[in-house]
Amino acid sequence: MTNKHVGVMLMTYGSPATLDDIPAYITNVYGGRPPTEEVLTEFRRRYSLIGGSPLIRITREQAQALEEELNSSSADGTTYHVTAGMRFSPPFIPDMVAETATGAQTLVGIIMSPQYSPIIMSGYIKTLQKAYSNLQQDGLALKISTDWHLQPFFLQAVAERVLEALERFPADVRANVPVLLTAHSMPKRVIENEPDYINHLKETAAEIARRAGLSDERWMFCYQSAGHTPEEWLKPDFADVMPELQAAGKGHVLIAPVQFLADHLEILYDIEVGAREQAEEHGIQFARIESLNTSPLFIKALAAVVHDTLAQN
Repeated sequence: MTNKHVGVMLMTYGSPATLDDIPAYITNVYGGRPPTEEVLTEFRRRYSLIGGSPLIRITREQAQALEEELNSSSADGTTYHVTAGMRFSPPFIPDMVAETATGAQTLVGIIMSPQYSPIIMSGYIKTLQKAYSNLQQDGLALKISTDWHLQPFFLQAVAERVLEALERFPADVRANVPVLLTAHSMPKRVIENEPDYINHLKETAAEIARRAGLSDERWMFCYQSAGHTPEEWLKPDFADVMPELQAAGKGHVLIAPVQFLADHLEILYDIEVGAREQAEEHGIQFARIESLNTSPLFIKALAAVVHDTLAQN
């Protein structure tokens, strides 16, 4: 089938637009169960501290940049319209489908996570598939991205952010700053049946380190943002690593997330506030890489993912 017009939706988690939206947002995340007042108080504190999450704004900016990239580089006359849809907050994925698909022969859903997990990502897939079915638009095909954890432009974009961040350290320590490549922790039970997802996170980290020219002893992969539940979460957490760095005589650290593609709570609070406090408690000077956001190289990565998804059988 020849594509003359393609609708693309960038799908991500979402965030509350205001502090008043936090209860509804957390209820959606919890699958309809209302959060406790303790949870709400803590989330209000975190969002207040960072001045609210810019995730929705940035995802829309990524969508606009991607639309411009796809249309300016289109070699066969195909045109593209790119939107942003959220899973747990407005603009919800189902509410954006009609606009995204208007006049299109193909609707492409891009899950904004390079590492793909059929279990973890199933909510995005089912939500988009249901909205697509409800649309009942004749002649419209649906394709959804899967794994792109080794997409070259993506890897290079993160590696360049690492190198840019290292340049900000004093020249006399720059060559020895440890780099922690992080991913969102998960309950161990969630991934026991899906080891490929964790392996993909580690492969991404290793390839970023290689492209940034980091020696094996210079970097490590660890987790962040573990939930406050009694069950076992994946380790090591970067909180566990800080005392080890102190014991090894390290006075600096750089944190580089390998799966987060835009500034949001897990970066602006968990890293910028939480990890910074943990580092400074151990006498370590902290820095993090700049998020990918609308990095031109990252937008090229997203364009490549769109084309790869379109090529799926």
